[in-house]
Amino acid sequence: MSSIYRIFFLASICLFAACGGNKEDVLIPWVDPVEETEDPGTQTALPPYKVECKKSVTTTSWTTYEAYTVDCIQGFSPSPDPETDKYGGWVLMNLGNPDGYFRVKKAAGRWWLVDPLGNIFLSKGVAVFSPGSSARQKENITTKFGSNSNWAKAETSFLRENGFNSLGAWSQVDIVKNIPEPMPYTVILSPMGNYNGSLKASGKEADAYKGATSWEGYPYDFAMVFDSGFDSAVESAIAKASTYKNDKYLIGYFIDNEIPWKDYALERCLTKWPSTHVNHQKAQEWLDARKGKTGCTISDATAADKKAFIAYCYEVYLQKVTTALKKYDPNHLFLGDRFNQWSYELVNEEMFKVAGKYVDVVSINHYQKWQPDQTAMRNWAAWSEKPFMVTEFYTKGIDSGMGNTTGAGWVVKTQNDRGLFYQNFVNELIKSGVCVGWHWFTYMDNDPTNTGADSSNVDSNKGIVQWDCTRYDVLLNQMRQINETIYNLAKFYDK
Repeated sequence: MSSIYRIFFLASICLFAACGGNKEDVLIPWVDPVEETEDPGTQTALPPYKVECKKSVTTTSWTTYEAYTVDCIQGFSPSPDPETDKYGGWVLMNLGNPDGYFRVKKAAGRWWLVDPLGNIFLSKGVAVFSPGSSARQKENITTKFGSNSNWAKAETSFLRENGFNSLGAWSQVDIVKNIPEPMPYTVILSPMGNYNGSLKASGKEADAYKGATSWEGYPYDFAMVFDSGFDSAVESAIAKASTYKNDKYLIGYFIDNEIPWKDYALERCLTKWPSTHVNHQKAQEWLDARKGKTGCTISDATAADKKAFIAYCYEVYLQKVTTALKKYDPNHLFLGDRFNQWSYELVNEEMFKVAGKYVDVVSINHYQKWQPDQTAMRNWAAWSEKPFMVTEFYTKGIDSGMGNTTGAGWVVKTQNDRGLFYQNFVNELIKSGVCVGWHWFTYMDNDPTNTGADSSNVDSNKGIVQWDCTRYDVLLNQMRQINETIYNLAKFYDK
């Protein structure tokens, strides 16, 4: 770092200290990692690429979308990001972090994660970082790496070489956390998911499960937040957090995944369950109190009431899980429960207001759209007063030779198209100023021979590597191009 930039850096630290170090939005000046020798405004940007895409392999027609890579952004000159610390945080902007665990902070008008050393950090991750579970995957790991530990060391190094710095949900973190140079990771705990599975197996709500219409498979599409059995499930699932509470490499926890927070919950509680059922009773109490009279029916409820009721259910859920999380691990971030429905929670302001009271980061599994919507992202941050993280997104390539019959990710023709999609998607996230990370779903392709996998995870090209860890080099080349200039891209958009 040249002397002039050291002066700028030290000045930023002094300014942070003068601000008290604990304000929500501290004014830290951007620091250039290298001296610019060319006016970036003189660069001629390439036109956006055209990518053909369709929602599934059975869709008959292709739709063409535009994809902006770093070479297509007018006025931006891609250059390598500055030096990082051992966690992957950029050392040129330190916001202080007396707690020594990952935190979130708004600085220079942008939301950031802050790593244990106080340096700014955006989570550039892959989910399901795992060596695989099929017989031939296990044999391949032994042959190619010798052990799961060796696999983790080699493949986290490979991820860093391609600009990634963290691991998303369902990763084999108990392997990773014990290697010499761990990669920052996340943990998912599933109290509601576990309870729903046990409840279904018990046969207690058999009729309600027959009435489930959404893929999540909850009774009447409703998460049983009022059920006394859920309280025990919360305690059992979240107690596992104590294992990780002192680990500096843990970013935080996801609690559950894609719970059906649907606006029609009020109607179903009042009309599907009998008056003696706890769901009916709680819904009745809530609606009567809201309307100021006794004996309300669903005909008394407005659309706003229905949105407010599911937000109330969500708050009951969050109160329970956050109480347990603080009990077993008060040190790490709560990264939300992975919203995913554009027709429901992603457009429900009440849900985000409730989320903002409890979570540190709102997590979103982003499907059904080609790219993030700037208005939607600004709304999420404004409603919750918290940043968000995209915790699942991907496309599947026809050229992989796989069937691509499962999974929510759209289909494109080539691995290069997958890379163009990634660059365009991440560019929009950085442009928003309110996103603190993104996790590609997933590290490894599904293995079609893995007959033990669930029905949504077979025969699809989701990974950045094939089932045997062979790289998709063309895809990775595109990913690396933007991953290695994220700090500079954020600085560009913020000036």
